[in-house]
Amino acid sequence: MLILGHAEVAELLAGAEREIIELVRNVYRRHDEGDCVVPFSTFLRFPDNDRSRIIGLPAYVGPSGEGLGVAGMKWIASFPGNLALGIERASATILVNSMRTGRPEALLEGAVISAKRTAASAALAAGLLTADRPPTGITLFGCGVINLEILRFARVELPSLAAITLFDTDPARAEAFAARCAEVAPGLTISVVDDPAAAISAQPLISLATTAIHPHLDGSVLVPGSTILHVSLRDLVAEATLDVQNYVDDVDHVLRERTSLHLAEQLTGHRQFITGTIGQLVRGTGERRDPSRIAVLSPFGLGALDIALADHVARAARTRGMGVTVDGFLPEPRT
Repeated sequence: MLILGHAEVAELLAGAEREIIELVRNVYRRHDEGDCVVPFSTFLRFPDNDRSRIIGLPAYVGPSGEGLGVAGMKWIASFPGNLALGIERASATILVNSMRTGRPEALLEGAVISAKRTAASAALAAGLLTADRPPTGITLFGCGVINLEILRFARVELPSLAAITLFDTDPARAEAFAARCAEVAPGLTISVVDDPAAAISAQPLISLATTAIHPHLDGSVLVPGSTILHVSLRDLVAEATLDVQNYVDDVDHVLRERTSLHLAEQLTGHRQFITGTIGQLVRGTGERRDPSRIAVLSPFGLGALDIALADHVARAARTRGMGVTVDGFLPEPRT
């Protein structure tokens, strides 16, 4: 069993934004072609803490070229109260299994992988949705790890970006975040605003990455022609999603767990407000984005992305002799 900790995973993925985006692009294409198995994620919630949860995401990615494919499981906890303790909101582990024997082969710290695959998928979709009108600026609505990674990946996928607008419900957090953005995206103009509506209207590309569990943004703050990366899934009121072009990673997955689109389905009794998927955008099938309309990406997060990236990291670690190999973790073969 190979075990890789946070620092090792971070080292292996440092500076690999373009490589990760292309891996994510390939997984979305293969998911759309039916080469992945992605069961519904399982949400573990707690009766005395409605803000926290732990999610299990199993997945299988079929073989591409040589090999037998890969299967595994991501187990990710989101405890917003951690921020007051000075530790990250999310923590995760990923288990990768052999498709030859089914035995677990690698255990990786998963928060870095989860954040980077989330950011890569958002940046990929942003590039596809704004191909006809590259954005000159991005609003980061919510000043945490995910939006910092989205900025990192967006700079690679969207070289047209020249300005960043920041908003957070904690002004001090936003000011501190501005310094981190300057490190990730040197040369870009950075401004901090204290009004959510002003933040939404400031730039043509908006990334919503908050810890909201109830919708709080209505359609009045949305600007025609803008592109919204609704990464946190629960910021927009249901009515605000009905007159826009909605793109998702998987229709069945995103219409669950009281996401904004799930609430919209409950409100209308249908799914006709969903325009298409990222996989269709990658493959050039389905309905194209209308640049004059609002486009909203709502990615539920496919475990196939985590497992594929974890397998990539584990392979790289073995090549470089990194990580800790635990002998005797599993029973020895019978003689």
